[in-house]
Order: sequence, then C-alpha cells, then structure tokens
Amino acid sequence: MLPSRCTSLIRVRVPGSMAVTWTTFNKTESKVEYGLLGGRLFEMSAKGGTTLFVDSGEEKRELYIHRVTLTGLKPAATYVYHCGSDEGWSDVFLFTALNDSTSFSPRFALYGDLGNENPQSLARLQKETQLGMYDVILHIGDFAYDMDEDNARIGDEFMRQIQSIAAYVPYMTCPGNHEATYNFSNYRNRFSMPGQTESLWYSWNLGSAHIISISTEVYFYLEFGLDLLFKQYEWLTKDLEEANKPENRAVRPWIITMGHRPMYCSDDDQDDCTKFDSYVSPGLEDLFYRYGVDLELWAHEHTYERLWPVYGDKVYNGSKDQPYVNPKAPVHIITGSAGCRERTDRFNPNPKDWSAFRSTDYGYTRMQLVNATHLYLEQVSDDQYGKVIDSIWVVKDKHGFSAWF
Repeated sequence: MLPSRCTSLIRVRVPGSMAVTWTTFNKTESKVEYGLLGGRLFEMSAKGGTTLFVDSGEEKRELYIHRVTLTGLKPAATYVYHCGSDEGWSDVFLFTALNDSTSFSPRFALYGDLGNENPQSLARLQKETQLGMYDVILHIGDFAYDMDEDNARIGDEFMRQIQSIAAYVPYMTCPGNHEATYNFSNYRNRFSMPGQTESLWYSWNLGSAHIISISTEVYFYLEFGLDLLFKQYEWLTKDLEEANKPENRAVRPWIITMGHRPMYCSDDDQDDCTKFDSYVSPGLEDLFYRYGVDLELWAHEHTYERLWPVYGDKVYNGSKDQPYVNPKAPVHIITGSAGCRERTDRFNPNPKDWSAFRSTDYGYTRMQLVNATHLYLEQVSDDQYGKVIDSIWVVKDKHGFSAWF
C-alpha cells in the first residue's frame, strides 16, 4: 500500500541528520532512498523501524508509523528522496540539510492552531516553503481539529495537507490542548521530535540559538498524571542550566522557548492567559526569567499579539524609544491565527500595558535569527494577501540573567 504521507523532521541531537516519518495502513518495510540534487538519483538508502499505532476510537484503526534517520548529511546540501518500500513509494521530495554552523542565520515560519477545515494560511505557507523561504517550521500546538476525530482519519488528512510543507523542511512541533484525547496518543505517535519524551518536550540547537519546546498541557490535564508536570520541570531546569553554562551561552546566546498556551494575552475569551495568575505563569515565568530566556513563542489564542518585554505583569522595555534594544525582560509573541474551524478570537477592548500590537487577521509569523545580537520578527496577514502588518528587531548586546539589569 502506498504511504499516506512522508514528512521530514530534523533530529538535531545528531548533527547532519534528518528523520523521515510516514504512515501506512499495513505493515511494510521502512526505507528511504536518497541522493544529492544533481547527482545520481537514490544512490543511497537507509532503513528504519515501524511502530504500530492503534487508535483508541471505536474502530481501533491500525496505523503503521515508519521512522528512518538519514545520517552523514553534508550541511547546506540539497537531497532528493522518497520513502516507502518495494510495495509502494511516496512522491519524490527534496530537503536541504541544515547548516550546523553557529553563524548560520536560519529563517523560520511559526504558527499554531492550524486545522484541516478552514486552514486559511496553508496555501501561502505551502508556496513560500517550496520557494525556499524557510529553513524550519515551528508548529506551536493544535493540529487538524482534531487528529483523533473520525477514528483518526482527520489526523491522516491533516498530515497529507501539511506534507507539501513538512516533506521539504523540518517541521518542529509541541502539543496543544486539541491533542489531548486519549492522552495525546495521536500527537505522540505521529510526530518524531528529538529526545525520548514522545515529542512532548525537547530542545535542540540551530545557528546561535538554543530552542526549547515544552508542553503547557501538563498544567491542565492532571488526569494523565502529575508525574509529567514534575518530570518536565526537572528536565527543563537541567536543560536551562546546561544552556547557561558560559561555554554554551557564548556560542548559542539566544534561548527561545515554544509552548502552546501563553502566560499573557488580551483576548476576551476568559482563557487562562487572560488572568494574571495563570496556571502557566507560576510554573514557568520565574524559571525563564532566572535563566535569561530571550524570546517566548506561544499560540492557543486565535489571534496575533506582540507584547512589550514583560515580567511579573510589568513592562520592562529596554528604553522608551527602543523597547526591544537590550530589553529588561523576555519578549512574548502569540501566533495562533493560522486558521481552523473555530475561526479567530476577539480582543478585550482594554488591554493591559504590556500589550504592544494586536491583530485578528488570519496569518503567521516569520523569524530570522540573524546573528548573536540581532533577531527579526514579522507578522504576515493572509487576510491582506501576504502583507507584513507588524515587525520588530530584538537587539541584545548581552544575554542571560545579568542582561535584565
């Protein structure tokens, strides 16, 4: 049977590697054939393993998840590949192996809350990805709406929809509340992030950044066990300690986090982030501040919101004229308006002082990690045919806890 999807995902724990994941509906061999663009087609091959995923819906559908890791890739080289077996092959795709240099300036698209119904930003993201505009995609939780529905067929359909993005560039994820059914089983089985936590939390390095992906859902779905909350916090603390060792922060000064539910937001839907004492803030805000996290990326709210540098509900701008030049607290971006069946949210007409810019347009965010001191962010409105409606430069002469003073 032909593979239903073929999605390339980076395993950045091993430099020069790419993990390819796909699904079939019967058990077959797991094989990727690949070669350098312009060279002999499929001159190399790699084999991997298969995991049986039994969906917990009424039909107990069986899906075979295939994972193959390609190693020894040349940084910045472009490879052509297909995945499958002699029983059926995918289409032919290509990807560019990530540059492992700390001076690399990667370009990202980032968003959350993209569904298979009303995925308004998807076509623009597909085209821009295939034009080579992005090195990495960050999907900050909430997929398909919902992957478990119709006995996980909605999950199958969503993976086919994002294949035209995720088969070409690394598609990095974190879980959101819409993945919670059956203890996040569709999310944990369908994605292949670094580490050994079934993609729930992990970290990786790219260019001058250390990027941390977390599950905010451990603070909300306590029925799945308090141990996840404590395990993640313990891991997160150790990861931040390691990233802040002088020898590590010197080469990767930027620390960027991504998690689904924000600490702050000014939407009028009474979500957790509309309250000062949210579930997420006490668990993470002090920790992120103490270890000098520079940028925090969130979704969940079906809007775009840029905050002034904020800590403890107070604004800590770098200066009146240049708030993002040497800011005195982390910068927060909420980007959850990619498009889904729940439409966009509304804002509270009276936001707090930390709210800098807001939009209810469908869209997504672009980010470029320019160098050790400069990071660029801009918001694209799909409603306005790809117009950039907001942009900032975050400039930091120094990083870490001491940068706040």
